[in-house]
Amino acid sequence: MSEPLVIVADIGGTNTRVALADGRKVRASSVARFSNAEFPSLEPVLRRYLADAGLNGVDGVCVAAAGPVQDGVAEMTNLSWVIDHPQLTRATGASRVAILNDLQAQGQALGLIAAENLRPVLVGDAAPRGSMLVVGLGTGVNAAPVHDTPWGRIVPPSECGHISLPIDTEEIWRLAKFVETHGPHAHGFASVEDLQAGRGVEHLYAFVTKEATGVPVAKSSAEVMAELSAGGTHARNTARLYTKILGSNLGNLALIHLPFGGIFLIGGMARAFTPYLAELGFAEAFRAKGRFHDFLKDFSVTTVEDDFAALTGCANYLANGGKG
Repeated sequence: MSEPLVIVADIGGTNTRVALADGRKVRASSVARFSNAEFPSLEPVLRRYLADAGLNGVDGVCVAAAGPVQDGVAEMTNLSWVIDHPQLTRATGASRVAILNDLQAQGQALGLIAAENLRPVLVGDAAPRGSMLVVGLGTGVNAAPVHDTPWGRIVPPSECGHISLPIDTEEIWRLAKFVETHGPHAHGFASVEDLQAGRGVEHLYAFVTKEATGVPVAKSSAEVMAELSAGGTHARNTARLYTKILGSNLGNLALIHLPFGGIFLIGGMARAFTPYLAELGFAEAFRAKGRFHDFLKDFSVTTVEDDFAALTGCANYLANGGKG
C-alpha cells in the first residue's frame, strides 16, 4: 500500500517552507519557499502551493508555527498570522490536521536527521534513550524538551526564549539595562530572545560600541557577522558576549531538563556562530555552574544543519498518528 500524501509547512517569522511527504518521508524536490510579507495569512500560501503542484487536496496536513499553540490555534510571535484547524482544512481538504510549535516539530525530527547534517559543538556521553533538548536560534529564540516514552515521543510546547536574561556579571547587568530601552523592539525587559535572536546580535553590537566609544553603532546581524569574519574588534566582542550568554542559558536549561540524549541547536544564528563557539569560551560558559561544573560534561551539544528538519518532524508526527 502507498503511504498517504500529506502537506507539511514550516512557518517562520520571515518565510514559510512547504513540501509534500509520503508518510514520514519528505519529497526533497517538492520543497518551496514563500515570503510571508506577500500573503495575508497561511491559507493562500497553501492554496498557491497546491495549485502549483496540480493537486486538489491531500490526506493530511501538519504545520510548524514559530509561536505559541493553544487549543489547536497558533499565534505567530513575529508575524500577524493566526492559524487554526478550519483554515488548514479549507486550504487543503485534509481530514487529518495538526498544528505544532516550530520547536515541537524540530524535536519530532531528532533521530531522523542525516549524520552529515549534524555538527558537534561539545562532545558528551549521549544516552541512546535519554531525554533531548532542541534549541532554536533564529528570528526568534525558543527551546523544547524531547522525551521518548513507551507510548511514543512527547515534545511539550514552550516559549522559554522570553525568560529573563541570565545576569551574573556587572557587564551583563549593564547590557540588560541597555536593552530595556534601546532600539525599536525595546519593551522595558531584557529577555534571552532580545540578545540571542538575529536582532539580539544588533543589540549586542550597539552595546559593545557604546561601551567602547560612548556612542552605539547600528549594524545588521549580517553586517556584524561579516565584520567578525574579517577580524573586527567590535564584532569579536559582540560574538564573545553572544557566546557567554548562550552558554550560560544552555547550562541552565541542561540542569532543568537533564537532556542526557543531547542538546541540538537549530536556526540561522546557531549555524552562524557555531564556528566561533569553541574559541570564544562556550564550554566554559556552559559549565560555569559551581559544583555542578563536572556534571555538565555529560551533555553533548550539536548544531543541526538541515533546513528541512521541521518539515521532517511534521511528517513524522502525522505518520505516528499525531493530531491536534
